[in-house]
Amino acid sequence: MERRPLGRSGVWVGRLALGTGTWTRGTDEYDARDQLAAFLDAGGSLIDTADVYADGGAEALLGELLEEFEVRDEVVLSTKAGAVPGPGRRVDTSRMHLLRSLEGSLTRLRTEAIDLWTLHAWDPWTPLEETLAAADAAVAAGKVRYVGISNYSGWQTARAATHQQAGQGRAPLVVAQMEYSLLERGIEREIVPAAQALGMGILPWSPLGRGVLTGKYRHSLPLDSRGANPDTAGFVQAYLDDRGRRIVDAVATAAEGLGASPAEVALAWLRDRPGVVAPILGARTAQQLVAALASEELELPEEILAALDDVSAPCVGYPEAGWAQRR
Repeated sequence: MERRPLGRSGVWVGRLALGTGTWTRGTDEYDARDQLAAFLDAGGSLIDTADVYADGGAEALLGELLEEFEVRDEVVLSTKAGAVPGPGRRVDTSRMHLLRSLEGSLTRLRTEAIDLWTLHAWDPWTPLEETLAAADAAVAAGKVRYVGISNYSGWQTARAATHQQAGQGRAPLVVAQMEYSLLERGIEREIVPAAQALGMGILPWSPLGRGVLTGKYRHSLPLDSRGANPDTAGFVQAYLDDRGRRIVDAVATAAEGLGASPAEVALAWLRDRPGVVAPILGARTAQQLVAALASEELELPEEILAALDDVSAPCVGYPEAGWAQRR
């Protein structure tokens, strides 16, 4: 697998990452083991998880498998902290919560240090300086090697990154983990240019548009899909509109012409977008993961790239584009 730099850090990772959001919650330990084996066999190196995935179950299973495979030193281990499950306060990036969460992650992952520790979301109740000071403390203690952010807006990204770059922090931010796909290109307005200017790489989550870009919802609602599950249907329904159908139809047409799957086409398009380091593949089964990993071999012709760009183009205007941004 081709490798790329992780932002302005000195670390290089494979250009496809493995996500574990379904592990122990739809993906059992046997499928998870097969996923990890397939990912490593394909040359992958960046593995992403979070302390809240399955209430820590995903981290615990990942730590067990990394130990079983004896590959801890061969992978770049990424986890997230700050999200709070349940009703009420959904984000807590206070120093107390973050450092407690870190200790739990280290225990479950069976490791002495997290390679990439990502702040899961912006916390409006905690001063940013406190949050970033906690990240600095984790790096200073040798428990974290690099720090990233996730789901921050443009101004939040710029504020956090410049705070660290101004010499006020020990841990420069190296990545922004954001939802990004042909169906969700909103980050191109502010996040992508900010990240590029600030030396941060983009790690897209839900690169297949919450599963919609696989084409499985084109003609029906599969009974075993998230779209048919009352608990997760809203997550998928957001992309089952007219715009989504036009984009999925374009992807399917391109796939048919290339002799590839719609998932391969959607991932190949995203993989090579400006600023992207590695789309995070969050497959439920090993078979799905293997199919997604096949996108590594696919290079899209310029005319197909242009057609997909056109059909999925996000709405932009003042001040992100237009007369005020002329060069």
